[in-house]
Amino acid sequence: MSSLSRVVLFLGLLVLAAKSSLLAQEQDKEQAKLYYDQATEILAATKAEDLAREIMVTAANFDTTFIKANFEAGHLYLNTIGKELAVKYFLRVYNQDSDYRFDLEYYIGTSYQYGLAFDKAIDFYTRYKYKLVKRPSYQGKDRVEMKEVDRRIEECRNGKEFVANPKPFAIKNIGREINSEFEDYAPVLNAEENEIVFTTRRQDGNTYENVADDNKPYEDIFTTKKSGGTWQSAKNIGTGINTRFNDSNLAFSPDGKILFIYKDEGNGDIYYTERKNDGSWSELEALPGIINSSYRESSVSITKDGNYLFFASERPGGFGGSDIYICTKDSKGEWSKVKNLGTMINTEYDEDGPFIDYDETTLYFSSQGRKGMGGFDIFKSNFLDKDKNEWSEPENMGYPINTPDDDIYFSGTKDGKRWYYSSVREDGMGYSDIYMIEPSTEEKKAPPVAAKEPEPVKETPKQPVVVKVDPPKEEPKVEPKKEKPINRPLKYLVKVIDVDTKSPLDAKVRLQGLKDKVVVGVVNQGAGSYEFNITAITAKEYQLSVEMEGYVFQNSKVKIPGASTKENTITNTVEMRRLVVGVVSILRNIYFDFEKATFKTDSYGELNKLETMMKQNVSLEVEIGGHTDSVGDNAFNKQLSLRRANAVKAFLTSKGVDTRRIKTVGYGETRPLASNDDETEGRQFNRRVEFKVLGK
Repeated sequence: MSSLSRVVLFLGLLVLAAKSSLLAQEQDKEQAKLYYDQATEILAATKAEDLAREIMVTAANFDTTFIKANFEAGHLYLNTIGKELAVKYFLRVYNQDSDYRFDLEYYIGTSYQYGLAFDKAIDFYTRYKYKLVKRPSYQGKDRVEMKEVDRRIEECRNGKEFVANPKPFAIKNIGREINSEFEDYAPVLNAEENEIVFTTRRQDGNTYENVADDNKPYEDIFTTKKSGGTWQSAKNIGTGINTRFNDSNLAFSPDGKILFIYKDEGNGDIYYTERKNDGSWSELEALPGIINSSYRESSVSITKDGNYLFFASERPGGFGGSDIYICTKDSKGEWSKVKNLGTMINTEYDEDGPFIDYDETTLYFSSQGRKGMGGFDIFKSNFLDKDKNEWSEPENMGYPINTPDDDIYFSGTKDGKRWYYSSVREDGMGYSDIYMIEPSTEEKKAPPVAAKEPEPVKETPKQPVVVKVDPPKEEPKVEPKKEKPINRPLKYLVKVIDVDTKSPLDAKVRLQGLKDKVVVGVVNQGAGSYEFNITAITAKEYQLSVEMEGYVFQNSKVKIPGASTKENTITNTVEMRRLVVGVVSILRNIYFDFEKATFKTDSYGELNKLETMMKQNVSLEVEIGGHTDSVGDNAFNKQLSLRRANAVKAFLTSKGVDTRRIKTVGYGETRPLASNDDETEGRQFNRRVEFKVLGK
């Protein structure tokens, strides 16, 4: 099928989706079959899994007893985005026919793992293992080997440990000047950190107007620079590098003069281009020497002195499918002496995405093996001896940098204080976004030390005039050392209950710093109870997020005291409201540019939760209402509030939510929550967006 035909099919299916009757609560087997056939047809004709997923989900929700449609809806979620949403559809199948597929429990476990529900994942992986033990001779295509299942269980146990003890990193979306609603990934920067090159699949500015087999734009390389400390809007790097098909960057030389590119030539080879004096780029050339092979070479990194090059290759002779190698320049300036980094770095699983730091000693890379929590995890190791090719034991960079999904293509800055990578996160603008990682700036105070008491003065006994026998010498008294008081983490206990029944709820609960975005470790204690350990010394503001299907999600700001030498527990009970007609909730974390209806970067966390709620509750109808304060012209405020409500609707519909489920209203300044006489206590509260449940 041609690209043009796929676009026509894409538009036709969107029209079909717009005519759906998802608002009806009644099951409709006929409509379900129609949508199932449409989704199956598009998968047979193209690789457009994102589009097929939306249609298959529609089929599954029209008929929750339609086992094929529900299984395929879950399977398509696992293959694309929103992997944790797959479990809903797999469980529908499991509750009706647990033997529908041999690997059904494995798929349920996988979806739970992606959603950080590790205990539930282990439960279903264990159920699958029991099935394997009962039927050891089964050899169907839907068999998953015991080794892989054991690996998954190990990842879940690692995940529980990592989530309970997150690393103190602030992970911040780099902003809308660079990220888009499409995939944005593989960021590389120069040493000055004022120029970035990355790969994107956005439509705007793409070299080729048509789409690839998956109905998305082809990969293109984009770039931008900083001006006044702010990133400018990213632009296509140009047709001298980008072609009409897929083009992806791999690495920047530290001086910013050489850009490495991946091309599909020879099953995947590494190319490079050099920056000319006028700022343009030279014609692409394949890396010379013995780096490229007839097998796939997928990533590269070069030391700042230009003498060592690290790359990933699937060539034979390695320890797994993809291994990391090092290549050295000889006395003639040619690349030679390719060496596998050995078993301290490479495993029987895949390794990829090497980045050698500016210190020429620290290597960051991604691995599917070692102590990971799923997919590729980012590790770091240090060169102990370059001549002997000896490395330190790799260390997992931990949660929240790593997740159960793939975390790869990590790069750092010259001063070693920041890193960049791409990830699918709660505050993303679409698919994968580019993020900047910084160590927490939280003040680390040494534990208080008790003041020392003065040591007693030893008096010399007076000697008598006549002494016949010396008195026995007294042993000096040794004062016991006083223990230094140790700061104990503050226990912040969150209990989630239904507001009406007061029964506990098994929700998704998250706590992170409001400003620094540093995630707090959590342990799910069961029965709707979640324990967070606060290690910050001083009190600070956090954002507490609570979500559960069928309920209004909550994003609230809480101020929590810091850790101290005394044990302390604070309990916060969160009452969740069911999504029933008439319920109103304020979307306080949606921010707009001044007097505009364009979202600020910090808005996407709230928008994505709203999207998830709409997709989990497929019959939900809402009103999105925009409100302003009283500053400015009444007519302008009413129009502005409507534009902002429409912006929220446009975001939801762009994510596949049926437009007929969303009504928008601009109330302007007519419904204040507080007095407009004061900014902090009044006007700030009045500038808001609300959603109201109209139908369920």
